[in-house]
Amino acid sequence: MIVKICGLKTPETLESAITAGADWVGFVFFPKSPRHVTLDLAKDLGRIADTRVKKVALVVDADDAALEAVEKALNPDMFQLHGHETPERVAAIRERFGRPIIKALGIADIADLKAAHAYAPAADWLLLDAKPPKNADLPGGNGVSFDWRLLAGLDLEKPFMVSGGLDPSNVGQAIAISHPTGVDVSSGVETAPGIKDPAKIRAFIEAARAASR
Repeated sequence: MIVKICGLKTPETLESAITAGADWVGFVFFPKSPRHVTLDLAKDLGRIADTRVKKVALVVDADDAALEAVEKALNPDMFQLHGHETPERVAAIRERFGRPIIKALGIADIADLKAAHAYAPAADWLLLDAKPPKNADLPGGNGVSFDWRLLAGLDLEKPFMVSGGLDPSNVGQAIAISHPTGVDVSSGVETAPGIKDPAKIRAFIEAARAASR
């Protein structure tokens, strides 16, 4: 079970996630988000993470120039594409940058899952997130979940993560129902938008590990 803590933006919370046993840590490069990190901050955080944990750069409909800037600052292990990127764009980014790609997809019903199959050949991982509420400013990190029962028996031909509305109290249930390869959390381990809580991070990781034994 891969556990990803996303939206980290301080050395202290990054260190707490690594110490608690996170497999992947995510950094958000999206100015509208309360979890946004600048390129300069990303350099500092990247040095802390270094080779201790996999670094994931989350971008939203970024062009090649923006991706190159993120790559230079963070040297991420993976890119997470959280916008409206087409399968063709996902494949192009993967080929150009030579890094594994996580494609995030909003899920609300079975039709969304059918659409997800189009991305399987282009991405290395699929991240199934709750569709954002109407008029939401953010494509993710909104603290809402979807019906995990939709994922029962799912075969996307690629490993997938579940995200959206997860927290220490429900991640075990999400794992039991959906049987994902990994789980991803952001707002569910915060005390306020963008403010991570080390105790909640630790509790989330412990709950995910217990559920996947």
